[in-house]
Amino acid sequence: MAIDDYCDPEWPPGTVRLQTLLHSETKETETEIVLQPRPTSDPNDPLNWPKPQKIINYFLASFYAMMVFTFVNATSPTWGPLATELNFSNATLTNTYAIGCATLALGAPMLIPFALKYGSRPVYVFSSIAQFAISIWAAKTQTAADWWGVNAVQCWLGALAEVLIQMTIADVFFVHQRGLMNSIYVWTANVGSNLAIVAAGFITVNQGWRWVWWWCAIFFGVQIIMFVFGFEETKFSGHLHETLEGRQGSVTSIPENAQPQQEVSYSEKDEKLTASPPSPESETTRQRRSYADESAAARKLSVLHINPGIPRKTYAQRLNLLTTSPGPWSEFLRHSWQPFLILATIPGVLFCSLTYAVLLAWSTVMTTALSLYMLEAPYNFSASQIGLMSLAPFIGTTIGTLIAGPVSDYIVLRLAKRNNGIYEPEMRFWVFLPFIPFQLAGAWWFGYALADGQSWVAVALAYGISNVGSAPLQSLALTYLLDAYGEIIGDALTALTVVRNLFSTIFVFAMPAWVAAVGIPNVFNTIGAIGAAILCFAGVFLWKGKYLRVRTAKVYKHWAERQFEARPVG
Repeated sequence: MAIDDYCDPEWPPGTVRLQTLLHSETKETETEIVLQPRPTSDPNDPLNWPKPQKIINYFLASFYAMMVFTFVNATSPTWGPLATELNFSNATLTNTYAIGCATLALGAPMLIPFALKYGSRPVYVFSSIAQFAISIWAAKTQTAADWWGVNAVQCWLGALAEVLIQMTIADVFFVHQRGLMNSIYVWTANVGSNLAIVAAGFITVNQGWRWVWWWCAIFFGVQIIMFVFGFEETKFSGHLHETLEGRQGSVTSIPENAQPQQEVSYSEKDEKLTASPPSPESETTRQRRSYADESAAARKLSVLHINPGIPRKTYAQRLNLLTTSPGPWSEFLRHSWQPFLILATIPGVLFCSLTYAVLLAWSTVMTTALSLYMLEAPYNFSASQIGLMSLAPFIGTTIGTLIAGPVSDYIVLRLAKRNNGIYEPEMRFWVFLPFIPFQLAGAWWFGYALADGQSWVAVALAYGISNVGSAPLQSLALTYLLDAYGEIIGDALTALTVVRNLFSTIFVFAMPAWVAAVGIPNVFNTIGAIGAAILCFAGVFLWKGKYLRVRTAKVYKHWAERQFEARPVG
């Protein structure tokens, strides 16, 4: 069967009308954003939630991500005192860190099916309870077996943070908002990854390394309470999804259920107009009515249409612990292996996964290098000083996020306007490309500065510069994935999580022998070459990304039909 039978080449999955052009009698003067994906008329649809409700839910999801990344990364300043007290070798510390990276890769495909079956709310709640218990286990660590277990289990559960948050964004926010939301997510995750390390360093010096984990237990306890009483399920099980009539049709296409009493097609209107007796002003009147009709219909795509006849759930109903999806477990367990097939058959998912993977590999290697080599001469840093080094990537991340989030959404709206209101997900890569040099230059400088014993200021500057690039590249890759492959986002993100943590596992396990064999600069040279080759493929997607979406439309449709209640986009 020809590809055109599955997909109009002009409208592959991911291509949507993001803006409508509102006309005057003489020229196009105004644009309005089309809400994509199309919300239903049900007030319980998360896309229709009031803004405060969306903010609370997203704040809690972001707090969850921050705590997970805190738990995973706060260990580095504790390595010195921990190793001294419990007689752990450097190999034990790096290997336990690497086993955590490995279980991060395993967690998502094993746990996400539960979120699809029972909803994200119970998974958020029960994983928070488990992380609370593991924090206590970490604080009471006595043996290497304890430390292996803590790292393995905490990261296995922590993998959820890399998928659940993106599923929440896809459920609650529109396409034109996702660039900012993903930037906030990446920034929040970096608060956990970087600022938490600063705090852990001071806690280790002033209260002892075990108190790092007691404080984690306290915050996870608070998190449990917040999620039990504040987080509402974002999985929408309504069956009346509204779609645009004819994606490639007129800008005045409207949702079927928007205002049924006024549903009159333009051909019918034209027939009524032409049936009227002609008059000297009939053509002018028809033209004015046409502009008015187009503008009014276009606005129907730019605002929410809530059906007042559908009751809003009560607070107690919105906090039900389980939102069970119908169907046998086999339909949900397949989400444990489907991500790997999607990874192998859809180039866009593979590219985003490799992008995220090499960025995390850089970050992980930098963190590990600091924790091991800055404890020694010429630096001889204490645990608190090791922690303070994480201020540099946090500042870099903040700068990159402040630029990339708003700019990304602004640029795609401008580009969509120039493209007659049509949005292509690849438009995000115009913002992606300028940040690649920051990542490459910062990472290379970091490796050479650390190897040459340059001032800690040089190491910190390099660390910060790399994160000016890293944070936007991460958020833009995630946003592209959400926009281009929204109907398979759970599986696509699971694939991304597996690949990114597989890379980190390989690099961390290999790092001690690798550094011993070739030196730190050559380690970063190799990672830099791999990273540059991967990141620069963004240019290929700018050139041929839409073509690749057309060519894989049949495969995409195959996997989309095997998702639970995927909400159509477009």
